[in-house]
Order: sequence, then C-alpha cells, then structure tokens
Amino acid sequence: MTANRVRLLAAGCGVLAAGTGVVVGTAVAAVVGGPSPLVAVGNAVVSVTPGYVKDVAVRTFGEADKAVLLGGMTVVLVALAAAAGAVGVTHRRAAVALVVAVGAVAAGATAVDTSTPARPAVALFAPVVATAVAVGALLALLRVLPGPARSEPARRPGDDLPSGFDRRRFLVAVLGTTAVAAAGGAVTRVAGGSEAAVSRSRLRIPTPISPAPALPTGLDPLPGVTSYVTPNRDFYRVDTALIVPDVPADTWRLRIHGDVEEELELTFADLLDMRLVERRITLTCVSNEVGGPYAGNATWIGVPLADLLRRAGVRDGADALKSTSADGMVIGTPLDAVLDGRDALVAVAMNGEPLPLDHGFPARMVVPGLYGYVSATKWLVDLEVTRFSELDAYWTERGWAEQAPIKLASRIDVPRSFQSFDQDAVRVGGVAWAQHVGVRSVEVRVDDRTWETATLAPQDGLDTWRQWTWHWRDATPGDHTLTVRAIDADGTPQTSDRAEPRPDGATGWHSVRFSVD
Repeated sequence: MTANRVRLLAAGCGVLAAGTGVVVGTAVAAVVGGPSPLVAVGNAVVSVTPGYVKDVAVRTFGEADKAVLLGGMTVVLVALAAAAGAVGVTHRRAAVALVVAVGAVAAGATAVDTSTPARPAVALFAPVVATAVAVGALLALLRVLPGPARSEPARRPGDDLPSGFDRRRFLVAVLGTTAVAAAGGAVTRVAGGSEAAVSRSRLRIPTPISPAPALPTGLDPLPGVTSYVTPNRDFYRVDTALIVPDVPADTWRLRIHGDVEEELELTFADLLDMRLVERRITLTCVSNEVGGPYAGNATWIGVPLADLLRRAGVRDGADALKSTSADGMVIGTPLDAVLDGRDALVAVAMNGEPLPLDHGFPARMVVPGLYGYVSATKWLVDLEVTRFSELDAYWTERGWAEQAPIKLASRIDVPRSFQSFDQDAVRVGGVAWAQHVGVRSVEVRVDDRTWETATLAPQDGLDTWRQWTWHWRDATPGDHTLTVRAIDADGTPQTSDRAEPRPDGATGWHSVRFSVD
C-alpha cells in the first residue's frame, strides 16, 4: 500500500472518529440538558458575527441560513478530522493535539452558551466526552493501519496491501467505532426527545373571552395572491436559534420584575386562567427587502400584555420592556407601545392551535406595529420593566435602531417576475401593510403610465395587511414593468426612496417585469 493510500484511508478514519465523538457528545448533551458540541459552536459563531454579515446571510439564504451555517461547520469539521487522520499516520501526537484543539473550541463555546438551562459545569461534560471519544477512536483506528515505513517496497502485480495490514483487525475497529456511534445515536433519540412537543400535544387552549370578529367576505380575491391568513407551516421564521428551545408548558415560568410595584411569577396555567383575547395581527421582519416574503398574518390568542404589567404596577420613569427568551435572546420594546391600547399580547396560540415549537411555544410576544426584532420575543420567560438607557438588547447592540415602527409597504404577488399574460387576462394583485395605522388605498402603474387605483379586499382591522387586485383592461402586447405603492389611513403615501433594511426597515416601491402576449 502506497503512502498516499495509507493517508487517504487514515483521513477516512479521522472523519469516522470525529463523527463518533460528535454523536456521543450529542447524546451526553441530551442526557444532561446542555447544547450539543456542534450547536454550541454554532451559537458562538452567531453571537460574534457582525450584524451586517447576518443581514447578508438572511438576504442570501433566507430561512435556510441556519442549515447553511450548520452545513458549513460540518464541512470544516470533516476537513479538520481528515487532516488529523492523515497526519496521525506518522505523527500521533500532532493528530491528538488537533482533535483536542477542536474539542477545546467546543468546550469554550459550551461554557458561554445560554441557550439551555443546564449549568455550564454540567454542560461541559458533552464536549469533554466528545473529545475523549474522538481521540480514543482515532488512535484505535490508526493503530491497525500500516505506517508508510512498513509499506513493502516490492509487491507482486495487483497486490496493493502489505502483509502487515490485517484486514480483519481493521474491519473490527471500524465496526466497533460505528457501533459506539450507533449507541450514541440511540441515546440521543431516547433522551433527546422534545418534552415541549409532548406537552404541546396534550394542551388545550380555552375559548377566548374576547374572540376575533368574523372574517369579512371577499378575501383571497385572486389566485396567486398571498392568502389573507398565513398557515402556520408557511409563516416566515427569522431568528438566531439553531435548535428550537425545548420548553414544556408544565414547567414554564414567566417572571415579571424591574421597575414594578410587585414582582410576579406566572405559570402557564396562570396565563390560561386570565383574560384571553383573540386577534388577527400581521407580523413583519425588519430584514424584509422591498417585495420580500418576511411578512405574515395570523390569528393569535393570548393575554393582553398591558393586563400583566398593570397587575405588576409600572413605576414612573420606565420607558422600555426588556424581554428574554429561553435561549437567552434579549429584546427591547418601547413601553408606551405596550400600554397605549393596542393589542399587545403574550400569545399562547396561533391560528387555532397552541403555538408551534418554532414560533415560540409555549408563549411569545406579539406587538402590532413594531418590527419583530423589537417586539416578537419567542419562547418568552422573562419581562423586565426598565429604561432604554439601561438596556442592552441583542439587535441594537449590532447596529439596528432602538425603536422600529413598521414602515408602510406593498408587494406584488401576481405577476411573478417575467410571467406572461394573454392580452385579455392581465389581472394582478398582492398585499399591502401599515400595521396599527391601516391601508387606505393601493395604486399601480404600468411602465410610465399614470397611477391607477387598485381594488382593495375588505378591511379586517388596522393591525392586518390588505389584499389588492387590479385588472388591466386595455393591455398592450410587449414587455412591461408593473409598480405598486400604498397610501396609509392617515393619507401618507409610500415613499419611493430606496433604503436597505438596516437599520430600521426597507423602503421603496416594488416593481416586477412581465409580458403580454
């Protein structure tokens, strides 16, 4: 066997050993309630990544950004593991040092990880065991490989294995390592099951005291236009959680403290016993580009946030509400937006069912009229009444605006870019939103022609988007550009000035190219 072939086989052994270490470390993490080594490193990467890089990631990869990050980390880990295996053929200590260095990075990331309730000292078991298993597996596999110095200088034609290479021993080592990995995977499946999922499956949300009004007729007026109520499976998700926090409803607690007269700690049962209301509210992500997909409308059931704060008694001088999620995310919300009478909620249900796990189960914040990064905390566990001068919120520390009312926007859903119509069938449409203000009208323009008034679907409320449609009755053949703009309930038109999402939301008119046959 040539030296190159030995190193290639050794590189594969390095990947197998590292994979086994990660799987076993993940199993240990599931048992002790800490983050898996890979997720801990991923969380550390997210925490130190500059805000503008995250903006690029969201624009480029959308809701797949987490999968791309974990996939990229896996590629790097495989490359390092292969290198350790190849080096270990002749330099065992160097190979071990490389594996230990990677393990130390995972341990450091675990020590500062706040995404799980496990104490750091306990959570560190996972990367320590992962490193030990990876080192042990690598040495065991390398021990049965022939070193280059033992490769035979002269071999019979077709005989590429030296007599010192014991295929059986090598196969036993590989199968033994694989068995360890399989055992780790089995432990993860048993111990790593979602308690939150089980809790959610058993949960029944009481009928709200104040239900939402019946939906008006005439909604969803044109095929291709975004449905008025967004199904849970289609609702956008933009957050930093690589792994959804596992928070069962029966152990969940919400602490309300800070500048209040009386500190409160509520259980989930306490919430369900309070005044529940049902409201349709549109949410929008500040990362949304002009015409982008990160907006959705849902029916929420929850406890009015103002009820909770009045029960605690807000002291004079406070101007901010600091909310913290189970994974340590901190968001700052203007206090007056919670207490001014709008339907700000601690939501427990979405579209008639308990909150989906990835949308904040068991409880989250929903505040109409504010971008999500200053209002829509998922997996909510802590509310502190405070002041912006004393608040270090996650996104504002990374260059986003401290307070961010949602900007007037409109979007074309039909036509899609470069879609073709028959001359007598040019019907277009989309959605427009001005949450907590309302949309008065929508106008469209073909090329440089005059603005035409679109037909609006019935208004459901000021906190929801409105669908619009328009029929171009005298369409002319050829290629055209369709542009849309909205006017809010106060008579303010949507600006044409183009601005990027950062630092407080995108602006500009949405346009689409299409053709008429």
